[in-house]
Amino acid sequence: MSATPVQEKAPKKAAQNAIKFLFGGLSGMGATMVVQPLDLVKTRMQISGAGSGKKEFRNSLHCIQTVISKEGPLALYQGIGAALLRQATYTTGRLGMYTYLNDLFRERFQRNPNITDSMAMGTIAGACGAFIGTPAEVALVRMTSDGRLPLAERRNYTNVANALTRITKEEGITALWRGSLPTVGRAMVVNMTQLASYSQFKTYFRTGPLQMEEGIKLHFSASMLSGLLTTMTSMPLDIAKTRIQNMKMVDGKPEYRGTVDVLLRVARQEGVFALWKGFTPYYCRLGPHTVLTFILLEQLNQGYNKYVLGVEKSTGL
Repeated sequence: MSATPVQEKAPKKAAQNAIKFLFGGLSGMGATMVVQPLDLVKTRMQISGAGSGKKEFRNSLHCIQTVISKEGPLALYQGIGAALLRQATYTTGRLGMYTYLNDLFRERFQRNPNITDSMAMGTIAGACGAFIGTPAEVALVRMTSDGRLPLAERRNYTNVANALTRITKEEGITALWRGSLPTVGRAMVVNMTQLASYSQFKTYFRTGPLQMEEGIKLHFSASMLSGLLTTMTSMPLDIAKTRIQNMKMVDGKPEYRGTVDVLLRVARQEGVFALWKGFTPYYCRLGPHTVLTFILLEQLNQGYNKYVLGVEKSTGL
């Protein structure tokens, strides 16, 4: 008779772990529906001037005006299918893994993780999520940048499934992981900075001089500062990732040899500060996306804990 509870406990625990990943993906997808236009603007600005070409946009507002006037307002949501697929893979992996590792850490060591522990878990979670999400990332970059190309050079993917199928057929399956090194590297930096700093800012605002109470105001403040720090540290790698994933073959050879080659050529041809090109839309996207993602994730976790498990406990964040 003692075997029955053991048999029931394992599937229940496995189901709870699966829920962590499901909620991570759902929260990321919900946030993406709001900030997708800013992601498109960020991508267009990062590709603008590639290869020492003419700078297309004066600033983020000019980019938005140009896209709407030439392609229509719905063009701001170009690539939304790929963006949602990316969240369903990348964010499901990174937030699910981070929440799982946090709960495992507390269970094993009987204490809250410190800044070093959070950074290590964020790095692992980011690497796992990024590798899973790279194919969707490649499709997203290409679909959001296609409208800026001359008609003869456009890839004209009809949807994310068409993009993934054609990339595999025309360039080989390994092309789906093109730029995976800077993508994984960027994700490790982003998640190490974002997840750890969010936890630390949140703790400081709650227990420090401001004595802020748990709620949206606290989440917003911690998320925006976390987003600023994350933007500053990750943008050069994001530029490299975008350029590599969007590159074409020139005389049978790839346009860039790798991440370092992109960074050096951008700095040499466009100036060092071009490594932070698209900073405003990137930060305006990352800040709200972080706020919305964490608020949705915490609400989903709290609701599940309260109404399904019947307990009041921390969400692991």
